[in-house]
Amino acid sequence: MSRTDLPVTPVQHACGCGDADHGVPELDVRPIPHAIRHATVFGAMSAIPHGGSLVLVAPHDPKPLLAQLADREGPITVTYLDEGPEAWRLRVTRA
Repeated sequence: MSRTDLPVTPVQHACGCGDADHGVPELDVRPIPHAIRHATVFGAMSAIPHGGSLVLVAPHDPKPLLAQLADREGPITVTYLDEGPEAWRLRVTRA
């Protein structure tokens, strides 16, 4: 069985709400006011476990944000999924 054939097992939230996570969460920051955009990404990324990923959708290449994120969260890997011009989609993984 290849890695892509493995079943996705939902992970229950520790909060006890009964909901489950499926796949990689996607955060589209384009509608978020610029003044709180970075803080929103920091908060979302802090909820991702080590080895987990978040797909980030941004209106431009977020290199300064990625540097700040690495400083705050430790090592990350970034895979560009789409490179503009209207939206940049990146998979950010906590190492």
